[in-house]
Amino acid sequence: MNFLKITEQDSLHDKLEDKSIQELLEGIHQEDQKVSKAVQTVLPKVEQIIIKTVAQLQKGGRLFYIGAGTSGRLGILDASECPPTFGSDPEQVIGIIAGGKTAVYRAVENAEDNTNQGWIDLQDHKISTRDMIVGIAASGTTPYVVEALREAQNNNIPTACICCNKNSPLAAVADFPVEVVVGPEFITGSSRMKAGTAQKMILNMISTATMVRLGHVRGNKMVDMQMTNVKLKKRAIKIIQEQLLVSSEIASALLHEHKSIRKAIDQFNSK
Repeated sequence: MNFLKITEQDSLHDKLEDKSIQELLEGIHQEDQKVSKAVQTVLPKVEQIIIKTVAQLQKGGRLFYIGAGTSGRLGILDASECPPTFGSDPEQVIGIIAGGKTAVYRAVENAEDNTNQGWIDLQDHKISTRDMIVGIAASGTTPYVVEALREAQNNNIPTACICCNKNSPLAAVADFPVEVVVGPEFITGSSRMKAGTAQKMILNMISTATMVRLGHVRGNKMVDMQMTNVKLKKRAIKIIQEQLLVSSEIASALLHEHKSIRKAIDQFNSK
């Protein structure tokens, strides 16, 4: 199959340095509007990832995101937000980035080109066939990610990917490939833009839908969220108040007693 790096194709916009700020913003926004349409076309593929992920996590497995650069950072961001949002175990969704923690803040030279390190990094977490690996790479060619998924497949560990080119090497080693083609970037090759936005949207879908299916949401409320600041404590009180039709004072007392939205609601209803 032919492989064309659309993520590296020349921008549809030129002479950017001569444009006004308004023109730059309008151009970026024009390109961004293409992202949601591209994501919509791959929803059935994303659904398959979620179905498999839920099944793996129900067996006690974990969800791993692995990527380099922007893609790796997006995976870490999504993973890190699961425990406070859904009360999930911090080890249930894990983000891995080429170059380690240093690469979260700045580029690590040649990290994404290492063909062995991705699998080594996964092995550090003692991955098994109960787990789910999602490789993230806009180009679909990042050696660190491609070879990590190849080894995972060789060891019968389910694999998925999110990339922005068709027929990429990464898709070839993914059991559940998602190829979301958003077209050339506003700045040629700057895949932190549209490609990154598409990846973030899909990661939101994977983690959110998975956690809903695992029972961490009731109605539309985050009943297992961690209350780590004043804003979230107020939100928790409001959820309890609305669910139980009680005053804010009673809701606050229940939250103080049970230290959990879910437990506060369940204990009150069991009386």
